[in-house]
Amino acid sequence: MVSVNPIPEHYPQVTPYLCVDGAARAIEFYKTVLGTTERVRLPMPDGTVGHCELVLGNCLIMLSDPYPGAARSPKELGGTAVTISVYVEDVDEVFDRALQEGATSIRAVEDQFYGDRSGQFEDPFGHRWNVNSHIEDVTREEMQRRMGSQADSGS
Repeated sequence: MVSVNPIPEHYPQVTPYLCVDGAARAIEFYKTVLGTTERVRLPMPDGTVGHCELVLGNCLIMLSDPYPGAARSPKELGGTAVTISVYVEDVDEVFDRALQEGATSIRAVEDQFYGDRSGQFEDPFGHRWNVNSHIEDVTREEMQRRMGSQADSGS
């Protein structure tokens, strides 16, 4: 018997799997906005996307169109409780490009107390993304101090 690795090579142990109503359009959105590259796409007989794998740096994002009774999109569910956090080279550029491609701003890009510059948007398909660029190394003690100051100021 041939032994196989229970964690396949070239697959991270944790991978978000997005259900997207309009997966083909979402694939193009993620390519344009985040710079993903398509590794695999398995179309269904009706032309919808049965499975797709997008590569972003050393990460993987899987997605498909909805499956009746099995996978439902955020729009079908009335929203999402999940936010996907992504580090990018230029958060301002990525955020602006997302808005140009139809995303909605949830939180504008700004410097954060923990050393990142970040903003959050909802893509046209109902998924929320927090995009970040690291701009400063901050010790845990300093981060705690800044967080307390921010809470005290009510911001």
